[in-house]
Amino acid sequence: MKIAIQGIEGSFHDEAVQKLFPNENVELIKCEAFDHVTQCVKEGKAEYGLLAIENTIAGSILPNYNLINADEFEIFDEVFLNIQMYLMALETESIIDIFEVHSHPVALLQCKDYLRKFPPQFKIIEGKDTASEAKRIKENNIQGAAAIAGKQVADRYGLKILDSNIQDIKENETRFVLMGKRGSSFNKKIPNKATIKFQLGSEVGTLSKALQLLAGYDINLTKIQSLPVVGVPWRYAFFVDITFTDLQKFYDATEELNRTVKEFKIVGTYTQNKENAPSKLTNVNADGK
Repeated sequence: MKIAIQGIEGSFHDEAVQKLFPNENVELIKCEAFDHVTQCVKEGKAEYGLLAIENTIAGSILPNYNLINADEFEIFDEVFLNIQMYLMALETESIIDIFEVHSHPVALLQCKDYLRKFPPQFKIIEGKDTASEAKRIKENNIQGAAAIAGKQVADRYGLKILDSNIQDIKENETRFVLMGKRGSSFNKKIPNKATIKFQLGSEVGTLSKALQLLAGYDINLTKIQSLPVVGVPWRYAFFVDITFTDLQKFYDATEELNRTVKEFKIVGTYTQNKENAPSKLTNVNADGK
């Protein structure tokens, strides 16, 4: 199984893949950017891509919504990681030796209160991802520099932890979604969650009516995210995460919603996975079975 991730071994994306597929032989397709992940899936270099989609501190990672929506992709599964951030450097360094910190922009954002405590001349440098920055410091023997990453990164690359749990909020979680080409896989679990996307007209109360329609079918809204429609000023698309207990009611609701809104799309139906249960995906054969 080939899965594309943003980052390298030891990154949070790697850890999330291990949570979803603990018993599978997985080959990581390592990408420098999120758009490279979806491009790998589109070109068939990977069966799936794993993308961070939201964090309890940094919020939604908006570009990734557009990446999933841009082509005929589907969300097949989700996984959650409790993210604890650590400051790490070479074994010879102490915290008073550090004058610059490297990490992924989202990781730096999660630790902004901690980083404000350093003097004004202190440099914050955005890098490709958490693990890559830590690995680069180790391999190039960069003194005076530290990385912010997970504890597993320090263990893997032999760096010394200078400070622990430095994220602004201790209960810090990131949600990742597993995506692939639409219709390429089937989840053996019974779905009870979906991500849908739609646009609305300019009539008064259209959003309220759409949400009331879902409520009428006993469907619970867990997240709503608006994104600008590219090329159409002041027009927005809504990405909505919903949960349900009756699959038929979900299909009935989406049929009615499709007649009510514009540009309706089911981005994915899957199983809510707060427990990080292993995925039960199977590929769909060429004949569609």
